[in-house]
Amino acid sequence: MPDTYALYRRLADRPLGRLAFSTMFALKAPYFRTVRPRVRDVRPHHAELVVAKRWAVQNHIGTVHAIAVCNGLEAAMGLLAEATTPPGRRWIPKGMEVAYLAKSTTDLLCVAETDPADWAEVGDVPVRVRAVRTDGVVVVEGVITIYVSERPAR
Repeated sequence: MPDTYALYRRLADRPLGRLAFSTMFALKAPYFRTVRPRVRDVRPHHAELVVAKRWAVQNHIGTVHAIAVCNGLEAAMGLLAEATTPPGRRWIPKGMEVAYLAKSTTDLLCVAETDPADWAEVGDVPVRVRAVRTDGVVVVEGVITIYVSERPAR
């Protein structure tokens, strides 16, 4: 998608617009298709999506697999980065540190957030991420570091 955030803004308030956007997002980044993210909100410095607890993402104890949760968190981070990266810059994931705090026994709300000051300079940008059960319990939290650089001149 050339401008992911613009597409989201164009579709979000239309009937089935978020569903259409979620589908296109997962098709453009095929690895995210494994968790079928349902995008709820995208804006600068904030993104959220839902990963449904379903058989295909469960582990042997019937909870959402830790890596599926991380896929959802990375998808939320990517949406935030697309909506926040200043013109003339680009981004790429650099690392992820997460803590598993509780069992993922329900659908999960995956949230990514940054502060405006994080984007003032090129370099590492820490994106705070968390996955929350439907009862409000945070099951995973951490930081995904992305590297922001100037876009080369063409």
